[in-house]
Amino acid sequence: MWMFSQYINHRGGDFQQLLASEASLPASPFSSIISSSSSSARLFHPPFSGRTMATEVLNHLRTLLVVLLLLVSCVFGDAVKRADAERKAEKGSNTISSKRRVKRPPKQCRFPAIYNFGDSNSDTGGISAVFYPITMPYGQTYYGKAVGRASDGRLMVDFFAEHLGLPHLSAYLNSVGANYHHGANFATGSATIRMPNKPFLQGGRSPFNLQIQVAQIMQFKERVLDPGTESSARLPKPETFPKGLYMIDIGQNDLADLLKDMDFTMDYKMAIPAIRILIGQLAYQIQNLHFQGGRAFWVHNTGPIGCLPYTLTWVHKPPPPGYLDEHGCIKEQNELAKEFNRQLKDEIMSLRQNLSDATIIYVDVYAAKYGLISDAKNQGFGPPAEICCGYYKSDIRVTCGNWQKINGTDIYGPPCANPSSLISWDGVHYTEAANNWLATRILYGTFSDPPIPMTQACHRQQKT
Repeated sequence: MWMFSQYINHRGGDFQQLLASEASLPASPFSSIISSSSSSARLFHPPFSGRTMATEVLNHLRTLLVVLLLLVSCVFGDAVKRADAERKAEKGSNTISSKRRVKRPPKQCRFPAIYNFGDSNSDTGGISAVFYPITMPYGQTYYGKAVGRASDGRLMVDFFAEHLGLPHLSAYLNSVGANYHHGANFATGSATIRMPNKPFLQGGRSPFNLQIQVAQIMQFKERVLDPGTESSARLPKPETFPKGLYMIDIGQNDLADLLKDMDFTMDYKMAIPAIRILIGQLAYQIQNLHFQGGRAFWVHNTGPIGCLPYTLTWVHKPPPPGYLDEHGCIKEQNELAKEFNRQLKDEIMSLRQNLSDATIIYVDVYAAKYGLISDAKNQGFGPPAEICCGYYKSDIRVTCGNWQKINGTDIYGPPCANPSSLISWDGVHYTEAANNWLATRILYGTFSDPPIPMTQACHRQQKT
């Protein structure tokens, strides 16, 4: 009642209008029922008869009920209006606050295609189509047959394509059953950044070095855009060239060649000038791809070559003090890889300034691979120096899937029973399980600079 009286005092004018508008109501219903003792006497004593008195009581009760309903309606209506106004004000405040403080993540890029360049770490059948077929047990785990990949199954590039909702890339050099609608793979096993100095069939590197691979996509694009080219569901649409993701993973073979050129002298600083030339050539090819319309680049650095199990099979036992690090990797070879990566990162930062309309993501594959190797047991893998496929015992080395006559005995390099339990497939390349582990962590931006996921690699960053 206190609340009602306070409200009546505050809203007296409103209630007078409400009461006056009700013609059937007495001018002062409260006074005739509860405000005076004399009126109370009238309710219960003559001159009214019993029926008349009852009728009057009922009339007053009806009047009181109507007034109370009007009061409640006014109070409730006003409260609803205030609450609604408060909600609107709060909503507006939150909207303004969110605009000022909350930064929404950019939309996913939805790349229509991938154009890949590199070596055997991402070759999906190029070198196998041109020179020699890669045979079983390569490919056995996922494909059930050899498909030109240097692994028992999928490579990182395959997992990347799956994550982007694209099919596995066909090798550009593969003329049978290839489909380039969602991109093409120009990588070939044994490829380098620099031009090879020895023919491939004489023990040299792949003739399809990075310069040739970039020339191939230029020719490919020109032929696709040629009005005389018959349209095909197996060819990419013209818009995929500027909107596609350009991936580069190359340099490991160049470093291996530098080690040979130095006669494996363990001072990586001697190779710094040569690395500078390599990085300059790689950067030049990125500029060529940009000139051809590429705008989104995903560039891998090189992995810890000093941890490759095949290389470790040549290490004298016991190794000299300080030769290996705490995880059994060759220190100086890894320092060589780190120097390559330092120069590559610096060059990419420079390219970002010069190619301001492009997105260039630097991916620290070295950190990802070394992280796996150094924590192999906790990640569910066996010893990182153990090779799944091949025969490596007592200085006898038979590579994966091959036969070799040793002292008159034919020895085969077989696969292990459970490839998914090991990191290394053939001593140089990774198992599908390891590739999956690496790809899962790389594609979400954990090892990227700037740290953005692959699905947002088309968005330019102001600073890194």
